[in-house]
Amino acid sequence: MKKLEVRNLSVIFGQKTAVDDVSFELQSGEIVGLVGESGCGKSLTAYSILGITPPGAELKGEVIYDGVDLLKIDHESRRNIRGNKISLIPQDPLSALNPVFSIGDQISEVVEVHRKVPHSKGIEMARAALESINIADAGSRLNDYPHQFSGGMKQRALIAMAMVAEPDILIADEPTTALDVTIQLQILQIMKDLKSKGKAILLITHDLAQVAEICDRVFVMYLGRIVEAALTKEIFTNPKHPYTIGLLNSLPDEKKHTLHPIPGQPPTIDLIPSGCSFHPRCSYVFDKCKKSIPDLYEITGSKSHKSRCFLETK
Repeated sequence: MKKLEVRNLSVIFGQKTAVDDVSFELQSGEIVGLVGESGCGKSLTAYSILGITPPGAELKGEVIYDGVDLLKIDHESRRNIRGNKISLIPQDPLSALNPVFSIGDQISEVVEVHRKVPHSKGIEMARAALESINIADAGSRLNDYPHQFSGGMKQRALIAMAMVAEPDILIADEPTTALDVTIQLQILQIMKDLKSKGKAILLITHDLAQVAEICDRVFVMYLGRIVEAALTKEIFTNPKHPYTIGLLNSLPDEKKHTLHPIPGQPPTIDLIPSGCSFHPRCSYVFDKCKKSIPDLYEITGSKSHKSRCFLETK
């Protein structure tokens, strides 16, 4: 059963389009990766699903959850879904956690607001949530403040906060940023466990190693557009879009003596080039790429694999 379907989502600021005609679906019991360099629109796409966008943003398209278009409901209805049915794991626990409230109070507030439970019940649910993500001696840590938690524990507390109301969908926005490798592996294992319980997870990341570890499907974004979509195995064994190939070639490998980064940097929203937006950095570019925006073409022989590149039609 589909849990979430994003159809032709665009986010526009005045005359500038930051997210352009993005479509994907997320089903229960799977982890989908949304991948790309910083500034390519991944987080803005995720926050738009939740209705959390900067002032002045105009949203077009549809975001369907449980038969309801989240872009068409009022603020209060969306608020009842956000944190209750669809939860966010933000990337920065230092800014996401309030330093003047205890960890227990911050987690329990979610169910006190959304489930209307009394504070005592909320604290008990907060303790259970901390235990579920392997916080040792969870009961005694409820009264601790964020500064008393390590970086990895703060991130796990955010996962507990996202999970305490037992949502259907988790949106994880760079959930392992600035964590050491051991803690990263622990966070990824928690996400695998949540998947096994039927949760649907959208993982926002630029870390392809994490994608290979836990994702079922991958959508690669560049400058607000999906440029490649495929099963994870297909992305790593048979990448089609030059941008995806560039990302994979940039990965460190024990067999490589030198890295091969993609030349240049993604332009700002004010300087997005005409035609295929990747063409100034692409080694395969030809005249048509500079003039026309390619469609997301289906790769021959694979209905699950698509690439936004004219090379597929040459």
